[in-house]
Amino acid sequence: MKKQSKKLLAWEIRDYVRTISWFALHTAIFVLSFVAILYINSGFSFSKIIDHVQNGSNVNNLIYLVIAMCLVSVGIYLYFYNENRDFLFKTKNINMIFLLLEISVAINYGVGKYMVYARPFAICALLSLLLMDKRRAIFMNTVACFLMFMIDAFLSIDVMEGHLLYSSLLIGFSTSILAVYLVHGMSSRLKVFLMGFAISVPIIICTVCLEFSAIVASPVIFIVAGFTSGMLSVVLLMAILPVFEKIFNRVTTYRLSEITDHKAPLLKQLREVAPGTFNHSLVVSTLAESCATAIGEDPLLARACAYYHDIGKIENPEYFTENQSGYNPHGEITPELSVDIIRSHATYGAKLIRKHRLPQILSDVALQHHGTLHIRYFYMQASKFSEEALDLKDFSYKGPRPRTKIAAIIMLADACEAKARSLTDRSHESVDLAVKEIIEERMDFDQFYECDITMKDLDIIRKTLTNSLAGVHHDRVEYPKLKIGGNKYE
Repeated sequence: MKKQSKKLLAWEIRDYVRTISWFALHTAIFVLSFVAILYINSGFSFSKIIDHVQNGSNVNNLIYLVIAMCLVSVGIYLYFYNENRDFLFKTKNINMIFLLLEISVAINYGVGKYMVYARPFAICALLSLLLMDKRRAIFMNTVACFLMFMIDAFLSIDVMEGHLLYSSLLIGFSTSILAVYLVHGMSSRLKVFLMGFAISVPIIICTVCLEFSAIVASPVIFIVAGFTSGMLSVVLLMAILPVFEKIFNRVTTYRLSEITDHKAPLLKQLREVAPGTFNHSLVVSTLAESCATAIGEDPLLARACAYYHDIGKIENPEYFTENQSGYNPHGEITPELSVDIIRSHATYGAKLIRKHRLPQILSDVALQHHGTLHIRYFYMQASKFSEEALDLKDFSYKGPRPRTKIAAIIMLADACEAKARSLTDRSHESVDLAVKEIIEERMDFDQFYECDITMKDLDIIRKTLTNSLAGVHHDRVEYPKLKIGGNKYE
């Protein structure tokens, strides 16, 4: 199988118009906020603003500021359009980008009114890191630092001293980049909070360099300001992040931890009404985590997708083998109706996930983890009662096929776990053969055509699944009977 390139969403003229319009709207919001900041800096005095603007050089500065803001917006658009066009395609992502900048600038400006060096310089970088990724966090931080510099340079009624003017560029850029690399990969909120002390160190160092003479006279003020900056960055991060997670339905490490808690509403309901499916999902999650780690995907995301891939079995749980205990209701209905019930768990699961406002990728995986595969058992059952050839599509899942590596992993882990449970011979060789057959069958039916998984990835996944399943479903030694004091123990 050839490696599939990642397919981009098709853009039409109206999509360009829509995205550019949203950028223009947020640019206008920034320009209006500049007017508001100028009004605040004047001490809420229109006469001071008029006197300030009457100076020809100040008028030129304001015009330059508006033009610069427009250029910044163009730069942001081009960056995201070329780096991740699909991300920019969604309006909610555009709003998230600018809301991050708007909130970060507002907070830094507000704190800077009291003490410039106490500004939470790293807030934009940290929020961007957890809501997007490391590369975009660095870019967003650069933009935020530049915006603060423009505000300090062009919207101050009373001219700021040089070292204060450049503090946002020097301290903001250097400490925020450090913060990104310190916090990246941390899954504990406590550890992130403690990183506030580490972030404070470079702020204090930069402050000493910029305010050396003043620090000699009163060092405590500047040291406290430096620690305030670092700690305020992580405290605000913890306060604001859940809001962004909910509003924009973003997947973060902390969100994944919350939704994979067994006390989460849907998982609790699954455990109660379909315990067999719940246990199956736990095993699949272990397999998916191992496979994701092996090919460089996010293991926490793979675990969350595995937990929710069969959540649709909450409806009609008794129609699925793992929840049955002797009685099989399929014996009383037609194969066609059985197929409708079986394949509906994918679509119902996706709807249920969306209804509970869980991350979109969970819904996608629930819908895609069976792709367009046929339900062989009921196809064969129906064939016995029909003299004419049946259409295989009537006995197949509706799809779509997996579109991400995570979805492909869940598809394979789900099928291999079920297959391994049915094996009488669970030796390493037997399990490996079963896993290989499942992968080859899905390749024959083009199930991986729409995702960018490679042959190398599939080979690694095969070995990982084999090793994991051979360990989980191994044969146990038969314990001898033991007789103690007239009682038999087995």
